[in-house]
Amino acid sequence: MNPKAKIERRQRIRYIIRTRISGTAQKPRMSVFRSNNDIYVQLIDDDHGQTLAAASSTDKGIKTQKGTKSEKSKLVGQAIAQKAGILGLKEIVFDRSGYLYHGRVKALADGAREGGLKF
Repeated sequence: MNPKAKIERRQRIRYIIRTRISGTAQKPRMSVFRSNNDIYVQLIDDDHGQTLAAASSTDKGIKTQKGTKSEKSKLVGQAIAQKAGILGLKEIVFDRSGYLYHGRVKALADGAREGGLKF
């Protein structure tokens, strides 16, 4: 598949997903961004346009860990669950941002579930 077409396809999927889901202060949207090397996640309140919490594989505690990208993604999921717990959040809406639900995205979701988040 042409790389440009692949990016455009993901953007179309992403826009369709965003029309259907939205986060609130009580149930924020957990948005995922996956680059070639790292993974980033944010808890977003769409009503006020605020990021409530964020975690990534570039954070100090996670970057120093050894392991595969999927293992680090699981750690990122656990980290965001811990930050959500501090804010008193237990439920979220998962926004995979057009990425397929497997590999690193699935590992991140599993880590967040292990940390106590429900979605």
